[in-house]
Amino acid sequence: MVMQSQNQNVNYQKELDKLLERLREEQRVPRLLLHSCCAPCSSYVLEYLSQYFEITVYYYNPNLYPDTEFAKRSKEQQRLIGEMEVRHPVSFVEGAFDKERFYQAASGLEEVPEGGERCFRCYELRLSEAAKLAREGGFDYFTTTLSISPLKNARKLNEIGEKLAAEHGVAYLVSDFKKRDGYRRSVELSKEYGLYRQDYCGCEFSWRERDGRAKER
Repeated sequence: MVMQSQNQNVNYQKELDKLLERLREEQRVPRLLLHSCCAPCSSYVLEYLSQYFEITVYYYNPNLYPDTEFAKRSKEQQRLIGEMEVRHPVSFVEGAFDKERFYQAASGLEEVPEGGERCFRCYELRLSEAAKLAREGGFDYFTTTLSISPLKNARKLNEIGEKLAAEHGVAYLVSDFKKRDGYRRSVELSKEYGLYRQDYCGCEFSWRERDGRAKER
């Protein structure tokens, strides 16, 4: 089943509510492949969705810069999974750090401000790998933690996710996790678990933007 939501004004949280209510009524616990960018962003999502799904966290982030950031975030993600109390099992899979794929996707868009077309290509790169793994692993759904960030375009994420769902034959779980104070809760959980919380998106270009803003101040 592919969850359709092509209208730009769709309320993704309400769409998700409908599905979760149906799962509750059917007393089903589907398998979800959850792409995660980092532990802080995944914290609320895991707290929320582990009530309804058996989750595998897929840490695939070839965009990260510098190289040490990849291992640092991966370690924090695994620590959080080990320490969180969840209703249904949560496991972890680390994807390859094939950063050349990110730079190929970003080619020609190096100077585009954060939040533009370069980011959309990055979304698609990471979600494409998640869709492939979800299909190969026989998951019922795949989705991403990215929509929890106020800086990420939830509509674009869901459009890309649903397009990939149709291509790969595995359902995309539509979401806008920042809704209902999801982002605020992720900040609270980050403090509770003492998580490393980065101050830039993750790629070299967002790193440069952050440094540029700091110099201006």
